[in-house]
Amino acid sequence: MNFEKLLNHITEINGRVVAVAAADDEEVIEAVKEAVLRKLAMFILFGNKEKIDKLLRLKGIKNDNIQVIHTQTKEEAAELAVKSVHNDEATILMKGMVSSATLLKAVLNKEYGLRTNRVLSHVAIFEIPGFSKSMIVTDAAMNIHPNLEKKQQIIENAVDMAKSIGVNNPKVAVLAAIENVNPAMEVTLDAASLTLMNKRGQIKDCIIDGPLALDNAVSTIAAKQKGIDSEVAGNADILLVPTIEAGNILYKSLIYFAKAKVGSVIAGAKAPIVLTSRSDSAECKLYSLALAICSSK
Repeated sequence: MNFEKLLNHITEINGRVVAVAAADDEEVIEAVKEAVLRKLAMFILFGNKEKIDKLLRLKGIKNDNIQVIHTQTKEEAAELAVKSVHNDEATILMKGMVSSATLLKAVLNKEYGLRTNRVLSHVAIFEIPGFSKSMIVTDAAMNIHPNLEKKQQIIENAVDMAKSIGVNNPKVAVLAAIENVNPAMEVTLDAASLTLMNKRGQIKDCIIDGPLALDNAVSTIAAKQKGIDSEVAGNADILLVPTIEAGNILYKSLIYFAKAKVGSVIAGAKAPIVLTSRSDSAECKLYSLALAICSSK
């Protein structure tokens, strides 16, 4: 499913309310405008009310489905936005012009935060020119050097996201530098363990194979040349990266070199979290919002 189809699909999903922390930003309001025009969701905008109202007027947004709540600081905006989701007044949390650290501090608050018993992980979906299907990359922003247990939960979060956009039983490639198990390379041992856990039913609703190098995961020609025979090789839906550095480099390479479109969310919390960079375009924020709406309950 490409992003345009996704945007058309979620018009059928009603009743979603998005709480935006520090919404006094032009790119955020542009994304809100597009979402309002497409009738995707209702919004509660937290931040400097004077600036937000000015931006709404500037963008020509007049809609009864937008509520603006004034806050004195970005920290207060983050706190109130998280509390609105915690209290079921909103179904999705979205980052505005506030640092990720500030927003996540509120998300992880023991009294009013959004933590569950699952690992929080970053799930990004790319629409890549020249590729026939979208690609999911995880985790490029949250978990620095996940162990085997965390990798299992990162996969499960990504599988849930894949299912929410219509990719059932997704194929998961556990990435490494090589496609053979090498005791000197811990990531290959984890990959083999995850593959076995999947075959034994410990990780469900997907097909896992690894270790796989990136070329073998996405190219049937490369997989054939290496003599790799698997359901996943050359046809992966989800790429599990070994570390945050690998994920970050792959993420930005797809954007800057391949000119891919991207949307991303933080999964594993009580509600989806749109945690795009403050420098991301309105288009990226809109796509991320679309993913969050699809995966919300």
